[in-house]
Amino acid sequence: LVVKLKMTKIIKIFSVKESLSEDLPLYLSRPAAGFSIPGDDSIDSYLNINDLLVDNPSATFFVKVAGDSMEGAKIFSGDILVVDRSVTPVSGSIVVAAVFGEMVVKRLSTGTKGSFLLSEKEGYEPIVLTDNDDCFIWGTVIGSARVF
Repeated sequence: LVVKLKMTKIIKIFSVKESLSEDLPLYLSRPAAGFSIPGDDSIDSYLNINDLLVDNPSATFFVKVAGDSMEGAKIFSGDILVVDRSVTPVSGSIVVAAVFGEMVVKRLSTGTKGSFLLSEKEGYEPIVLTDNDDCFIWGTVIGSARVF
């Protein structure tokens, strides 16, 4: 039995700064995914990226992740996750948790056999949550962004 201890970890935390938010143009034309269409410079409206990603600015932060244990949930190394501390995590939620002082991203599983933090890749053991552990949930992941 081989147990991998490497996890998807948080490598950087960003806060939401509304004062730095900028409205960017949202163009009326929709780019075609097939055959090309003539360009259109008509602006439909303005969009603030926080309007798409942030519901509760005072409880929301962003984290950059490293590792491969959550690839089954489509969370890849380098992704930016949107985490909201005001959203109560339920069984099945993807959460950011502090486990023995280390920040990790895992899926929360609760049931009659206890509470666990689960990876989304084979070969990674679940983290059993008990009252004695130095572990707590920091927030619930509500979105993600990937830079290509």
